[in-house]
Order: sequence, then C-alpha cells, then structure tokens
Amino acid sequence: MLVEGKLETRWVYSFGGGGADGDASMKNLLGGKGANLAEMSALGLPVPPGFTITTEACTHYYQNGRAYPPALQGDVKAALAKVEAITGKTFGDPANPLLVSVRSGARASMPGMMDTVLNLGLNDETVQGLARLSGDERFAFDSYRRFIQMYSNVVLGLDHHMFEEILDDAKDRFGAYVDTDLSAEDWRVVVGEYKQAVERDLGKPFPQDVQDQLWGAVGAVFTSWMNDRAKFYRRMHDIPESWGTAVNVQSMVFGNMGATSATGVAFTRNPSTGEARLYGEFLINAQGEDVVAGIRTPQSLTQIAREEMGDESPSMEEALPEVFAQFKAVVERLERHYRDMQDIEFTVERGVLYMLQTRNGKRTAKAALKVAVDMAAEGLITQNEAIARIDPASLDQLLHPTLDPNAERDLVASGLPASPGAATGKVVFTSEEAERLGSAGDAVILVRDETSPEDIHGMHAARGIVTARGGMTSHAAVVARGMGRPCVSGAGELHIDQKAGLFRARGRTFKAGDIVTVDGSKGEILAGAVKMIEPELTGDFATLMGWADQVRRLKVRANAETPLDAKTARQFGAEGIGLCRTEHMFFDEDRIAAVREMILADDEAGRRAALAKILPMQRDDFEQLFTIMAGLPVTIRLLDPPLHEFLPQTEEDVRAVAEATGLDAAKLLRRAQELHETNPMLGHRGCRLGVSYPEIYEMQVRAIFEAATAVASKGEAPTVEIMHPLVTKGEEMDYLRALTDRVAETVMAETGVKLAYQVGAMIELPRACLRADDLAKSAEFFSFGTNDLTQTTFGISRDDSGRFLNAYLDKGIFDKDPFVSLDRDGVGDLIRIAAERGRRTRPNVKMGICGEHGGDPASIAFCEEVGLDYVSCSPYRVPIARLAAAQAALR
Repeated sequence: MLVEGKLETRWVYSFGGGGADGDASMKNLLGGKGANLAEMSALGLPVPPGFTITTEACTHYYQNGRAYPPALQGDVKAALAKVEAITGKTFGDPANPLLVSVRSGARASMPGMMDTVLNLGLNDETVQGLARLSGDERFAFDSYRRFIQMYSNVVLGLDHHMFEEILDDAKDRFGAYVDTDLSAEDWRVVVGEYKQAVERDLGKPFPQDVQDQLWGAVGAVFTSWMNDRAKFYRRMHDIPESWGTAVNVQSMVFGNMGATSATGVAFTRNPSTGEARLYGEFLINAQGEDVVAGIRTPQSLTQIAREEMGDESPSMEEALPEVFAQFKAVVERLERHYRDMQDIEFTVERGVLYMLQTRNGKRTAKAALKVAVDMAAEGLITQNEAIARIDPASLDQLLHPTLDPNAERDLVASGLPASPGAATGKVVFTSEEAERLGSAGDAVILVRDETSPEDIHGMHAARGIVTARGGMTSHAAVVARGMGRPCVSGAGELHIDQKAGLFRARGRTFKAGDIVTVDGSKGEILAGAVKMIEPELTGDFATLMGWADQVRRLKVRANAETPLDAKTARQFGAEGIGLCRTEHMFFDEDRIAAVREMILADDEAGRRAALAKILPMQRDDFEQLFTIMAGLPVTIRLLDPPLHEFLPQTEEDVRAVAEATGLDAAKLLRRAQELHETNPMLGHRGCRLGVSYPEIYEMQVRAIFEAATAVASKGEAPTVEIMHPLVTKGEEMDYLRALTDRVAETVMAETGVKLAYQVGAMIELPRACLRADDLAKSAEFFSFGTNDLTQTTFGISRDDSGRFLNAYLDKGIFDKDPFVSLDRDGVGDLIRIAAERGRRTRPNVKMGICGEHGGDPASIAFCEEVGLDYVSCSPYRVPIARLAAAQAALR
C-alpha cells in the first residue's frame, strides 16, 4: 500500500473463505504455518479463517523495545472483521462469540518450542453464549477451563501444575476417572477454582476483556521466540535469531463437542521408517493439546494400525468412516502438492473436517532416506532433489551400532516404538540431571511421565528417552525423532516416583544411576547393557549415496592413524587418508619408553639410537595403513606436538615412570622442566622440531618409505603424501622438502623400488596463508589445519573457549561456534588468499582441509565455493561429508 509516495509495510495477511493474501512461497514473511494455511485456503481445502501477523512485526517488536508497529492494531482489527464476516460470529459478543487460537509459526519448524493459546475470547459472559449456541454447557465450560489454564501459564506466567492439581482434586471429589467423566456443573466448579487461584497468585482477576486477552497472547508468542527452550533449539538446528516468528490468529473449531467431534495429528508416511502409508493418532471429544501432550492415550487413525498395535479402541477409519475417507483424500492431495511427506493437524467438529496445519514432517534419517528414494522412484521428485532433501548431519543416526538381534533381552517394560534406534545409559529423572551427567561424559536415559518443551535441553543431553504417557505423535516422540534419539513413549507399566528417584515396573525397582537399554524400534526398555552390532549401510542409504557420489566434485578423505580407523573409513566410502597424526602412534605403551629415551638423550647420537628403536614400529604402522588404503592417497603429518607432552609432568608420575622403565627419575623431572613452555601451542612444536632435531623427521620419512616400498613390491603402490606441520616461511619449507627428498631417494636406492610421492605443507597459521606463494615453491599440496588456523586467527584457545563462547553466542556476537563451523569472513578469507597465492606460484597445487570442519556441512559448502580439492574428516563423518559435498555441488 502506498502512503504519501512511500510503500507502507504490510503487517497482516488474511486467509480463509476460499482465498488468501499469501501462499506457500512466503515462508520468510508468514512463517511456515502461516504460509501453508494460506496455501491450503487457496487450494479450497477446509481451513478455519484467520490471519497471520508477519515475522517482520516480530523483528520490529524486538528492535523497538518490545513495542508493536503503530499500524499493527488497526491492521489486526480489519483482519479480525474479515474473520467475523466469514464465520458470522463477533469477537467478544456474549450472544454469538467468535473464539480464536493464537499460535506461533517461524519459517523453520520448531515443534513445541514456542507458545500457543486456544479458546481465546472466552470470559464469564461469552462462555454462556457458547453454551447456548452449541447446546452443550459441558463443552462450553470444558473449553473455558482449558483457556484459563493455558492463558494463565503462557501469558500470565503461572505454573500449569497448579491447575492440574486443582483438576485432580476435583476428579477425586466428583468420582471421575478421566476428564470426560466430569459434568457441566463439575466444570463450572473447576472454572471457579481456577479463577480463584489466578486472583490469589496475581492479586487481580483473570482478564475478561477479549482485546486484552488477544494482545496479551500476541505478545506472549513474540516473547516466546526468545525463551530458553527456543534459543536452545535454534542453536541446535542453526536457525538464526534474526528470522523471528509470525503469529497466526485463527477461528476456533472444536474437537471436544461430543462423539462426532475429534482432533488428531497425521503423517502422510511413517516418520520413523518412511513406509508409504498413513500414520498418526486422534482422540474423540478432545482438543489438540490432549493428543500431543500425552494427557490421554490416543487412538490409531487406521484399522490396520489399530490391529497391529493390539488396541481395542476404534480407529478413526472405523469410528468416523465418512470423515476419514474425506481426510484421506485431502492428505494424499497435500503430499502430491508439496511433493514431500506432510505432518498434518486436523479437527472434526460435529462431523465436519477442518485442516489446521500442514508442514514438511520431521523424520528420522532412515525415514528421510526411504521417503526421498521412494519419491524419486515414484517420479514425484528428481534424484538431485532427493539428494538435497537429506540433512547430512542426520546420517549420523545410521552410522552407529544397533542392538544385536541375537543378544539376550531382559525386558523391563513395553511401550510405543516412538523413535527408532538403541541406546544404553544411566537412568535419570530430570532434564537438569541429564544435562549435568551428559556434560560430564556419562550416557544417560531420560525417564519421565511425559516430556514438555522445557525438557529440550535434557532430551538433547540424553542418549535415549522413555515416557510413561503419550503416543506416537506426543512431544517426546516428535522431538526425539527430530534429534535422532531412540524413544519409547506411552510405557504405562512404568510407575515413576521422581521425588524418590526410582521407577517400578513388573514388580522390579530401578533407581537413578541404574543401567538400562532403550530399543526405540520395538518400544522396549531392557535391563542392563545389551550387546550392539555395527550398522549395514545398504538399501536406500547405498542408493542415495551412489547418486550423491555421481554429482559431487570434492573428494572425501578420512583422518585416521589406526588400522581400525582406516578400515572404518574405507567402509564408509573414504577416498584416502587426509590426515594421519603420527604422534598418536608414539603414545602406545610399547613405544613411549623409547620416545622418552630419545627426549632424554644428551646428544644427537643418543637421540638416533633411541629413534632406531621406534623406526620399525612406525614402519609397521605405515605398512598396515598403505595396505588397507590399497593405492588411495595417504597424507602423513610428521611429528607435531611439543616434546614435553610425552613426558610425565608431576613428581609422582615421574617416580612411577622411572620405576617402570628404569629411566633416571631426576633426569626425567629436570628434562620435563627444561621443556616446559609458557605457551606450548605457539612454541617448540611442528616443523620447528624437524628443524631443531632433523633426525626425528628423518626417522619418520625413512619409516614411511621403507613401508611404502615394501607394500609396492608386493602389489599396488601406495600414494604417499608427506605433510610438514606449522610451516610459516618459504625457507622453512625449502629446508624440509630437501630433507624429505634426501631420505626418500636414499631408501628408494636401497630397496630398488621407485615411488611417486608428494611433499606438502599443513597451513595453520595466518602468515602461512599470506605467504602461500612462497610455500608453494616447494610444497605440492596444502592441507588447511582449520582447528589451529581458527585458534591463531581469533587468538582463542579451543580448549578454553567453552568458558565464554556461550556468552558470545547468546549475545549474537557469534552466530555459530567457529570451532564447529568455519568462520567464512576471517578464517575463510585467509583460505581464499592462500588458495589464490598458492595457485599463482603452482597452478596445480592440491588443496584440502583436515580439521574438524572437514565434517561440517556448512564448512564443506565453503570448500566447494573456494575450489578446494578435498575435505578430510573423522571416519564416522565420511558419509556426511560425501552428501554435503554433493549438495554443495548442486547449489
């Protein structure tokens, strides 16, 4: 809209009545929920009318001291009038009241992390009008008590447990087993007690003005964007704080109006397995929060699912057959329209179906692979779209052991298989304890009656989750699937006593700290630790990874120095070793004594004598790696850490080592003190050791070439790459290159075996990036050690950064931890400079990264943009890197 020649910002978009102001392409402005409500309305689907307050209004709210845009109130009033016209009801009218829901809706799905208010517009007068209009006083007062409880918790900040205690007391007094047993008069009493509790706690009555209610709820949704659980979820899923949330105000439809009314949640395919059949739950005579909160045990949507679960309660297909047939047609249409598995919320009001939400459903990695591969086979999407559909990080769920089907199982209790996978850990009963023990390195299983959004941090810290209540679409199930945590929900056999720190099941008692195993695929809790087996990466995984390998340009190598790591890397599709840290081989018990003898030697002759003992051990290490990698490139980094790391540091340790090895204790302690450095990370380490003590690097190069020539004489010649760490100057690189060539030529002359090999530099200091043209005169490849390069660029110690980085993340100074995801602006610029200057001297210089960033999808995308040749990461992240490299190439 133009006002005085300026384009005025539009804050509100309407939907419903067969049309909409927006559509599915407007997620950034309307949020996912608002955009899809608009899209469904435009498709002519039965969507209750409403309007969306944009994410830009949320941004304005936070940028202006939590004040709304001046025009927003008028825009909302106009949009509300449209809803009134479509429904024929009036907001706040005692005789014919319009009730609304107020829900959040960010552009990225954040299930349960922000706030929702239902039945808004009820007060002491409109509840009477609702009772007259519906002809059901019980329904009206049930809706009113729900509104008071939800609004008091979300907007007024009162504890929801207070209301649950009042309700439990009332059910005991009235002899009611479940909520649906309470009469209209019973609900009147509960409403009165709720209002008394609010006034007692707040010192003022529950708000009766419907406009006050509406704006209180809008403010609560905006405020919930910055609550602790939402911030934690955003950080976990890399969702920027700047996106903000939209607010969706929608006319209420009621699933709690008797036996022909219902509410439910559905997925167009199974979100745990990806199987192409309708999956979900519903409840008759209920509202939406009853299903997801696990307050009542839901029923199956389909007859076949009910029979498989052994459930006696009728499915929706059996209880409401006509509505079910209409619902099935609608959800199939939505999946075809969006070309992805949909997560759908719906309500049936007196036999009439209404669609409340559709979004791309959260799913396990296994399900995501099956859905993508199946949809490509069905022609719904292309192979490249299938590749782009999978979150690379989610593959981690598939790369770890599962329960051995032949292992003995000591069954404690059964529930619903809410999220697949298996985990073993200590029982904990609170999210705080899960986080505390998890951060200390303990594996824990979080056991709760039910989870709520406040438990997000504990669920993230836990290896597995068990709830006594809730169904397959409860909060615990949805969040666990999204996180890749195994989950058993609705394990009603569990009787949990959180205060005593124990649970009982089948006559047995388990205390906090006891070990249990969760089998999320079968819905079972087992006593003790159960044997695991390695995963088989076949089927849909192999199919999709094959497609990914066809489109990616970047090679993917692994960081590995043991035969087990090398074999695992090959199994996961690694195309070589990008970083073999030779110092890890020095710490083995059978060779550390010789290393210490070398360090204690008084002269070069003494050092060479000790190194001669280490050489055959190193040669054997390299021979094994070359054999396993069978001709693929193996990049071996020569000794990097400072020598003092190989010596005992305390007097007690010195005495113990001296007794065990026969080395002189006084000399050991004196040498450790001599080698002590104020800042060892920037001290006598890396290639500086090779310059000071060339005999160390000479021994390592000899071991490498003796191993390589031995392997070559038996079969396929290895591809050897020798890397010098911490290089900063061209002269340094020239010296190290000459040392390497001299020893290599000597060994090849001795063995009569000629090998091609490359010598390169590990680039981990800013000066090395800036003078890469000098280094490239002698270095044939660069491998960016992004761990140290990040440390030296920021001047931040990675080992100490945990003490303060969270404050930087919370305050928005850092979007991401720079040690987890590469800093494109600073560290990235240095890599760009090094690539450009290195190629200027040596156009064909090979380049890759070998820090932890090599397995991070965002960092891999950067490597593709800069034109690096490969990334190297830990063996278990190789498939993640392969997929991320393919997605980067497709972009």
